[in-house]
Amino acid sequence: MSDGYDRLKAHRQWIPATEESMDSNYKAYDHVASFERLDAILAQSNSNFEEKKSLPDRDELTFDNGFYASGTALFIDIRDSSQLPDLYNRPALAKMYRAFISEMVAVFNSHPKGREINIVGDCVWGLYNTPYKSDINSVFSLAAQANSLLKVLNYKLDKAGYKTPIKCGLGAAYGRALMIKAGQKGSTISDVVYMGDVVNEAAELASQASKGTALSFLMEQDFQSNLNEANKPLTAYDLERGCFSASVINVVTEKWYSENCT
Repeated sequence: MSDGYDRLKAHRQWIPATEESMDSNYKAYDHVASFERLDAILAQSNSNFEEKKSLPDRDELTFDNGFYASGTALFIDIRDSSQLPDLYNRPALAKMYRAFISEMVAVFNSHPKGREINIVGDCVWGLYNTPYKSDINSVFSLAAQANSLLKVLNYKLDKAGYKTPIKCGLGAAYGRALMIKAGQKGSTISDVVYMGDVVNEAAELASQASKGTALSFLMEQDFQSNLNEANKPLTAYDLERGCFSASVINVVTEKWYSENCT
């Protein structure tokens, strides 16, 4: 993974629900049919895009509609991943990425209001329905769990012969997203795409976290303002980056680490 890819990923204007490849099912290209599809898509009514209180199940999506709703996005990705091929061979890298992605997915998938959990290269990200402050605080706790998990992962990697620890950045944002189904109508190739500042901001914050003087977890103001009296004091304003930052841990995981990894 290159730093250029990280920057591109962080500034893109849409985020697909998955970036895994889809199997090709060959069909000859018909330019006339293609032009007709373009006209049909661009002629769709703006009223087809509905406001919702929460992001619905993907089964409600068609190629003709879309849904607006507020939610929280959380991203984590590896810092300086472009340097890792210089340190380890491909099988070693594969096992490292597999271990990291496996357990970060487990953490991100542990929120009861998760809407999507996805893998983008060396990044894991989730989108959550968070209508209540308690839901946003639960996402804050996911970030703490991810931080502590990384500590355990680095210990286990060291025991397995990986001498350079992984460093990661976390980013969170609360805001509005547009959820649509995209792909070729009538084919099996389609995906759910999320558009909006909430995913773009969280991706950008994750790309800046753990760089230079930045702490491991960066969050935008709307997310931070919804934290409770226990969590808000754990954050501080990062004047250089214009966001809030934190370096938080999960107490239970840290206790396990101190008893088993020292």
